[in-house]
Amino acid sequence: MSESLQNFKFAINDAKELVSCYDAMNKSSCDAAPDVLKRATLILALTAWETYVEDRATELFNVKFGALKGCHVGNFMDEQFSLRLKTFNNPDSVKTKKIFLEFFGIDVTEKWIWNNYQHPDQVRSTLNKWIKRRGEAVHRAQVDSTKPHIAKRDELEKCLRFFSELAVATDKALADV
Repeated sequence: MSESLQNFKFAINDAKELVSCYDAMNKSSCDAAPDVLKRATLILALTAWETYVEDRATELFNVKFGALKGCHVGNFMDEQFSLRLKTFNNPDSVKTKKIFLEFFGIDVTEKWIWNNYQHPDQVRSTLNKWIKRRGEAVHRAQVDSTKPHIAKRDELEKCLRFFSELAVATDKALADV
């Protein structure tokens, strides 16, 4: 298990704790728990994924190209990699594929298969859907109370499980790089 995956497992726990807070508030109060906790859970879960992808790419970069540090080619590669990471936001399937393919020669998205996800296209589609929802949660306030909330409680469980499995599958795919 990579250090990046260990850090991801720690970070995703923040999102899990928010769900627990939401549940506890729903059980102990006559007022419903604030929906903002569900939105924050979604944001934290996807932030953990983004951090994992960036950290895992950095970890691999240092292992594969660390011997080149200090020379002209190594400095150039390090600069290019750093620039790419600065603009690497919301790692959907296309961005994730691109960074690992470009720097390490592997389409990590082709290895995204586990339990209920038997085809990489299904995983890519689900990832992209969650990335879109995160964007909505971050950039759009829920101002119309007649519309359904951005994240339903049962969907959060699916989200947390999906990203936990996705990080493990990604780590396995990159173990031999």
